[in-house]
Amino acid sequence: MECTSTRLPYRQTGAFSKIALDYIDQAAALKPFYTHPPTLQGIKKAIEVRKQFAVNREVLVQELKKQYEGVATSEKVKANIEALLSANTFTITTAHQNNIFTGPLYFIYKIVHAIKLADHLKTSLPKQHFVPVFYIGSEDADLDELNHIYIGGEKLVWETKQTGAVGRMKVDKGLIKLIGSMEGQLSVLPNGKEIIAQLKQYYTEGASIQDATFRFVNTLFEAYGLVVLLPDNAHFKKQMSAVFEDDLLHQHASGIVQKADKELEAAGYKVQANPREINLFYLQDDKRERIEKVDEQWVVVNGNKRFSQSELLNELNEHPERFSPNVILRGLYQETILPNLAFIGGGGETAYWLQLKGLFEHYKVPFPVLILRNSFLIVENKWQEKISQLGFTTEDFFLSEQELINRLVARESKNPTTLNGSLAELENLYDAFKKQAASVDGTLEKHVDSLKSKTLYRLQELEKKMLRAEKRKFVDQQRQIHSIKKYLFPGGGLQERKENLAYYHAKWGEAFIPQLYDHSLCLEQEFVIITENLK
Repeated sequence: MECTSTRLPYRQTGAFSKIALDYIDQAAALKPFYTHPPTLQGIKKAIEVRKQFAVNREVLVQELKKQYEGVATSEKVKANIEALLSANTFTITTAHQNNIFTGPLYFIYKIVHAIKLADHLKTSLPKQHFVPVFYIGSEDADLDELNHIYIGGEKLVWETKQTGAVGRMKVDKGLIKLIGSMEGQLSVLPNGKEIIAQLKQYYTEGASIQDATFRFVNTLFEAYGLVVLLPDNAHFKKQMSAVFEDDLLHQHASGIVQKADKELEAAGYKVQANPREINLFYLQDDKRERIEKVDEQWVVVNGNKRFSQSELLNELNEHPERFSPNVILRGLYQETILPNLAFIGGGGETAYWLQLKGLFEHYKVPFPVLILRNSFLIVENKWQEKISQLGFTTEDFFLSEQELINRLVARESKNPTTLNGSLAELENLYDAFKKQAASVDGTLEKHVDSLKSKTLYRLQELEKKMLRAEKRKFVDQQRQIHSIKKYLFPGGGLQERKENLAYYHAKWGEAFIPQLYDHSLCLEQEFVIITENLK
């Protein structure tokens, strides 16, 4: 697999939110909502701040070693875990929920970005060491969001009756059956049997989804030294006890984030995440339910557990692993247990992190540099050939289907479909009529304006009919444009938000991720089109 890449500004894609685009552009309105800019200078400042914040590196390394026991991994991963004991080692982190089989492609793109940035910083700042970390959001309980993948536009869904945190769910016969469906589609590709064998190796009946994901991601990225962190851990959560207690008893987070939300909305931005009075779930067995305070008791919603204050604090002390942070406290948890400098996330994640700066200041935890994750569009050579034959570039296909067809007709048609300068001439003519009529009777001006509007409207309708008639001569090209758009932008959105790694790995094998790495950006913040070289 040999590829080339081109870049284009995120704004040109038409696929990103206003807040994400303004953050990339470092708009003045957003500057109060983050600490350091996503630049090398911002990273340097983050290092100086991080040096003043104590992280329990011994517990971090101890728990990571436990997590990796019995897992075959690279010497580079082992060395990176050991390096975390050093005060001069920092992490570059990305995170994602526990999608089955890694879910959409951007799951992989985030990780590649974290690795590439860590490597770049090792070269740029050789006095420090940088470790890429993938934090698995395995406590997420939104199964509908995580239980499916798309391959070649087809949606494959894991049907299961399990409940609670998805990471704690078990691989069952339904998920094994799904791998069988994938095998039918992918085994005909050059490396299809390889990726299916890996999935079968890790997604074995009875294994937890969290463990299967951990092992699969480790296999994909161990050569790069990626450290995978599982936060569903009592020793890690023990370090958050004071914050969890404060949220349970005093609900400070809610007020702090609501204040930021009002300020963001006043600046013209849509708020991404909404805080609750208590931003913790109670996590036990197959349940993850919200905690609410009712009168003088703390109640687990949809459960039968109730705690007095003393019982609640005893539970937190004895079983910190039973308390699970929601989106408002998750980032604070991550930044407390890791010596982290930068967080790489998508547009939605960047938006909700911008709500949290005040929360970090309140708890005196360093706020990381926020970096919008890399986005790619992968164009196989068969699609590149079709695009070239139509006389377009891949960048053109970020336009709407209708706009592409209009441009093709305007370029290829032998018959003019516009009235050229005739409408402008007509407007000048009516202006002359209006002056002449006004000289006779001033009240006739409005009558002439009405005649002009009616005539122009009818002529513009004529233009549209001429264009429609001419388009009918380009039916084949319209069909080709539609098929290209449907494939490159499945469901009308970006490819990376739908398609799964499995197809590309089945086609290109172990060359796929190195190509992503080679074409990945670090701090440049642009959209990347990866094009398979034409044979």
